[in-house]
Amino acid sequence: MRYWIGVASKEHVSFGVAGGFCQLNHGKAQALRRMAVGDWIIYYSPKDKFNGSEALQQFTAIGEVVGAEVYQVEMSPDFVPYRRDIRYLEAQNVPIRPMLNSLTFIKDKGKWGSAFRFGHLEISRADFELIASSMLAFVPSETAQRVSQG
Repeated sequence: MRYWIGVASKEHVSFGVAGGFCQLNHGKAQALRRMAVGDWIIYYSPKDKFNGSEALQQFTAIGEVVGAEVYQVEMSPDFVPYRRDIRYLEAQNVPIRPMLNSLTFIKDKGKWGSAFRFGHLEISRADFELIASSMLAFVPSETAQRVSQG
């Protein structure tokens, strides 16, 4: 089992949560193929809207990879992104700033945003559990326990 962070605007993450899928790096397949059924993904949203300028800087979704296949969906004739099915948990958005000093995948705390520049990254179980425990604060304990047990 591996743990991932995907990077997308909250607006785009909301489409994925509603549809039960994830889409990464503007619809490219490579990042999705690195994940496996049973892996977990947390979305980090630097902004609320894709073309917006207002910073959000929050973790906005958490889910388990349930789809074995990476597949394409035609959104328009010139945009056919790759997706993977995810079972999202009910979760609250949480700001990243209070966690910055505790997250080990952020090597340079002064330039912490650079950790997200590639749009998809693997994180440790400890980092995943730290973020998940904040996001799942109001979810029934058996769900939070299942996530933390991996």
